[in-house]
Amino acid sequence: MTAAILTLFPEVTDVNGDAQNALVLARRAEWAGEDAVVVPAPLWAVPDVQPAAIVLGSSVDSALPRIRDGLLALLPRLTAWLDAGVPLLAIGTGMELLGSRIDLGNGSVVEGIGLLPGSASPLAVRVTDDLVVDAAEGRLIGYENHARGFRLDAGVPALGRVVTGVGDGRGVDGVRHGSMIGTRLHGPVLAKNPAFADALLARVFGRPVVPVSDQAKAADAAAAAIRARLLKGLPSR
Repeated sequence: MTAAILTLFPEVTDVNGDAQNALVLARRAEWAGEDAVVVPAPLWAVPDVQPAAIVLGSSVDSALPRIRDGLLALLPRLTAWLDAGVPLLAIGTGMELLGSRIDLGNGSVVEGIGLLPGSASPLAVRVTDDLVVDAAEGRLIGYENHARGFRLDAGVPALGRVVTGVGDGRGVDGVRHGSMIGTRLHGPVLAKNPAFADALLARVFGRPVVPVSDQAKAADAAAAAIRARLLKGLPSR
């Protein structure tokens, strides 16, 4: 059976290349001999698919109310998919919208859809720099570009510990909750962190997924070169 990698509202959630994480998952699955396809779900479209994984990228603040309304329209389906254990990767404002509320810092608030136990509030300054996070899947690298931190409710685990950068401003980045993972790592994060992508694919297929094609070797070599540059001089885990 072909695994459908659903990417939500890619026409407005790809400002940092985040929606392309769906393509990374599909390609790495193919390179491991599995069948996978990217299924875009534009705003207000009703996805006619049972997804194997879901990607929700980041967007600009002016688009947040429209994206929130689109997510609310899909909320019964999203809830059912998550209850069934479908992994969902949410990045930047995508993560924020899954929370309870977003304080824009100018007296305006955008209500979230309440699937993640946390809320977004302004940082002291906007952050645009490299971000390195130690997570269960390994040392993750990416680029952060945001003006808010995501404050988790008590007892909710973050994705990982910040090694370099700001993340959510409290020494951690992102969130883990049920089958959802949220992060500030842009890039797209899965292209720069193949082991992270393969860990998500293992959840999709219920077994280890090991890309072995020449394309996979080339992609992994490119990621390794980027990682070596960004991690140079940092202490090991």
